[in-house]
Amino acid sequence: MVLIAQGWNLEVERGPDWLFVRPVCDADHAESQPPLAEQVWTLLDQYFTYRVVLELEEVPLLHSYLIGQLIWLHKRVTSHGGIMRLSGLSTRNREILRQCQLEGRLPPFGNRCEAVLTAQPLRSS
Repeated sequence: MVLIAQGWNLEVERGPDWLFVRPVCDADHAESQPPLAEQVWTLLDQYFTYRVVLELEEVPLLHSYLIGQLIWLHKRVTSHGGIMRLSGLSTRNREILRQCQLEGRLPPFGNRCEAVLTAQPLRSS
């Protein structure tokens, strides 16, 4: 487990060609601003892979700061030829992505297997 800010940790697991990262926060720090993107990027560099599944079951709310972190990380990963997938989003967080019109850029998957095995979605111009 990697501590990234007070009340925020990252559980990290390596799979074949993928890194699986689960941010975990305690209820008292759910609205804080952890350096999520920077820490995940550092992990990707350390593990020499640019394919990541962020397992977001433990994130109670995708507030604007976290959405910004996801967008920044997605841009950085894809600019290096990598893939970033989100899995385990709550119904509420899926709705937030939809309202922000980010489902095309950050498509939500039900679980890790679905995220890894589903073909790369086509991007509309």
